[in-house]
Amino acid sequence: MKKIAILGSTGSIGTQSLEVIRSQPDMEATVLAAGSNVELLEKQIREFHPKLVCVYKEDAAKLLKQAVADLDVTIVSGMDGLIEAAAFPETQIVVTAVVGMIGIRPTIAAIKAGKDIALANKETLVTAGHLIIPMIKQYGVRLLPVDSEHSAIFQSLMGSSPEGSTGHKIDKILLTASGGPFRGWTKEQMKNIRPEDALKHPNWVMGRKITIDSSTMVNKGLEVMEAKWLFGVEYDQVQVVIQPQSVIHSMVQFEDGAIIAQLGTPDMKLPIQLALTYPDRRYLPGKRLDFAELGSISFFAPDFENFPGLALAYKVGKEGGNRPTIYNAANEFAVSRFLDHKLSYPGIIEAIEASLDHVGFVQNPNVDNILETEAAVYEFLQSALA
Repeated sequence: MKKIAILGSTGSIGTQSLEVIRSQPDMEATVLAAGSNVELLEKQIREFHPKLVCVYKEDAAKLLKQAVADLDVTIVSGMDGLIEAAAFPETQIVVTAVVGMIGIRPTIAAIKAGKDIALANKETLVTAGHLIIPMIKQYGVRLLPVDSEHSAIFQSLMGSSPEGSTGHKIDKILLTASGGPFRGWTKEQMKNIRPEDALKHPNWVMGRKITIDSSTMVNKGLEVMEAKWLFGVEYDQVQVVIQPQSVIHSMVQFEDGAIIAQLGTPDMKLPIQLALTYPDRRYLPGKRLDFAELGSISFFAPDFENFPGLALAYKVGKEGGNRPTIYNAANEFAVSRFLDHKLSYPGIIEAIEASLDHVGFVQNPNVDNILETEAAVYEFLQSALA
């Protein structure tokens, strides 16, 4: 029986992870963790019978304790509770699906406890990849990508060693993007975009923040930074390609010119299930790709001028240090304000640029430095946007 912890069980990736576990008789959800959705978490507890549950917000944890008082389950809260959930002794693999930099400390705790990581929290590698990747090697655990694009790269590399006899075999990673709902729009056209407009992704059903990030192309920028750490490449080896049908999930070009791609319908359960069953593949119900029905696949170069968030990501990634943390934290803050109708759509990128100009540089940040940088960005933007 494979025992699994899901951090972020009430979110989009978390609920789909539970769908996968529900369909697999040899999988068990031993640990669940969420922010504050007590109602859904209670339903999950009653169905999956985890031994430990973390509710990040303490007042919500008290409500959950009362709601499941008839069950044999331990309820914990806060960051200490999240770390306890990540390092739970019986667990073999941890799905890190919490949103934001809150995922860094529990991911580190899980690695140190010898757990394999099914990574759906891109902020962990974006801000702390220089700490996480050496730690993965030190503790001998597996880091399995859940993001559809990084899973596609991972699958395209199956059977290929990263090092050839004459050096690195990867020539470049071709990271695909749908282009989001505003592909082809100009900055002028995007001035008056509302949250309800930006939440209409043409292909994928995702959480609110990642859907907004997809529309601004910031999400692709974060994925570029994540790919650098996951696959040990340089930023110049990661090329973003717009592929509106979301059929090719990403590709790898090798040094001899061969390109290997992973294709499929846009269904997050495939990369989730593969991360949980790797190295095995198992049957997954759902629609299959029909090439005759598809007809054609189109490709475009990314529009760096009208979607400057992507160009910024390459820039801060190359600068390194705490610059990716500033980028990520400013985006988190700005997207939250935008979703609350307190910031314009162009204001998201403007907030990132202002934060990069304002917050000081740290060359080789530790976890405390990363979280201090996040706090500095939040403090600056709260003042600037007041």
